Amino acid sequence: MDDSRHILLETGAFIHSAVNEDLKGRLSELHTRFPPEPGGFLHIGSAKAVYINFELAKIYGGKCNLRMDDTNPAKEEAEFVQAIQDEIKWLGYDWEDRLYFASDYFDKFYGYAARLIEKGLAFVCDLSADELRASFGGIDKAGVESPFRGRSVEENLDLFARMKNGEFGDGAKTLRAKIDMASSNLNMRDPVIYRIAHKTHSNTGDKWCIYPMYDFAHPLGDAIEGVTHSLCGLEFRDHRPIYEWYINNLDFEQKPRQIEFAEISVENTILGKRHLRKLIAEGNADGWDDPRLVTIMGMRRRGYPPSAIRDFLGNAGVSTAKNNTVEFAMLEHFVREHLAPVSKVVMAVLNPLKVVIENFPEGEVEMLNIDGREVPFCREIFVEREDFMEEPVKKFFRLAPGNEVRLKGAYFVTCTGVEKDADGNVTEIRCTYDPATKSGTGVEPPRKVKGTIHWVSAKHGVPIKAMLYDTLVLDTPEGEKELNPNSLIEMPNALGEPCIADATVDDRFQFMRNGYFCLDSKDANGTEGLVFNRIVSLKSSYRPQ
Repeated sequence: MDDSRHILLETGAFIHSAVNEDLKGRLSELHTRFPPEPGGFLHIGSAKAVYINFELAKIYGGKCNLRMDDTNPAKEEAEFVQAIQDEIKWLGYDWEDRLYFASDYFDKFYGYAARLIEKGLAFVCDLSADELRASFGGIDKAGVESPFRGRSVEENLDLFARMKNGEFGDGAKTLRAKIDMASSNLNMRDPVIYRIAHKTHSNTGDKWCIYPMYDFAHPLGDAIEGVTHSLCGLEFRDHRPIYEWYINNLDFEQKPRQIEFAEISVENTILGKRHLRKLIAEGNADGWDDPRLVTIMGMRRRGYPPSAIRDFLGNAGVSTAKNNTVEFAMLEHFVREHLAPVSKVVMAVLNPLKVVIENFPEGEVEMLNIDGREVPFCREIFVEREDFMEEPVKKFFRLAPGNEVRLKGAYFVTCTGVEKDADGNVTEIRCTYDPATKSGTGVEPPRKVKGTIHWVSAKHGVPIKAMLYDTLVLDTPEGEKELNPNSLIEMPNALGEPCIADATVDDRFQFMRNGYFCLDSKDANGTEGLVFNRIVSLKSSYRPQ
């Protein structure tokens, strides 16, 4: 068992206590499920539900189903169905042959609804949407019973069948459970079971013009599939009584048990699908796979390892607290932990400044062995512009007039002068090198220097475009979200060592002193040259507990 599963056992003790109790009594096997609505793509919050359901099944040697909650044809698309499957597999989970759709059970759902009518527990209601909404009352005000609540079983069965047969328009009628309009739980105030929607369904076509509500389809789908534990977010806690009411009144032998956990919230991010859609529609995000978003697609494109996301989710813990907000730095911490052992360390200059080594022979190329790879060195190189100061501040140990530094894996160089443009900007640095200070010879250099900087050969450097990402939004002290003006910084003139020319989207690099990078998978064909996304910087503000 990996560390994140150990932590899941510890922080999710309330779940384990319930599962252990059931396995010692009424059950022989744990069976969970992940039931996404195929009306959008998954994000880090969805990933937590994926993680808990699939990992718990692994811990107990049980099963976890994937079931698409396709009960709302107005919002669902085949694109989302396929994307959700791809994203879950990328996260490292497999539902084997247990891919189901709520629409697989529409005939059964209809039969169960008819059974509730026969038992006097459901009725067809003619109230409009506005009238229905008003009738529910409020937290401190009881609801008002529908004037159609007293219809006979025969009339209700007839009207329900006619609803199914398409005799009524959208919104003309609903089928409602007959429970208690005075209940303190608004979900129990004669909730709607079916509504009319003359829309083509992606899975069932035009067979149906009535569709079940989630609160009805969700528990019945669990019961039909033999799910033992419905693990879901805290927002479903008030829905648990209606979940159990349907299960109990339809006489299922195996009764799934619903257990709620706190959803995850990450600082400086947006998770709500409605808000994400708005960001994209307004052009503030480059689609659902924008690397600044914590959608699964965005994190994948940015270069996050799925193992890091699983580790993050495990260490973020599972609780019943309403607020489970974690630092974005915590996510980045686990990304670094997983990238460090697998990333190839190379040199890349993001904001290049030309250096001419005046006493190095013109036209000569020396191949240097740096950490086991051959790197070309010549008279003209590029260094980071930030590694030079014409008037250095205190404790600046990099390039400055008269200052000597070590070029990583090469020689000591001393700045002897600069060239500037008409505006006074430094365009080129002039240096000399000391041949007696070559790295890797096993001989100690004749003196020590305090600064070491990376570089790239001007003649051999590979042109790249570096994309430096941060979170798309920032949390304000007032609890609002505002766009981060520095969420993306493009470095179009960057250069990398020759070895990165053959990079693939699966490769991970540590650009020395600049962070972890990978090729942008959206531009894998190189239409804009080599575009590298910075996955995460090298420094972290997070301190593991």
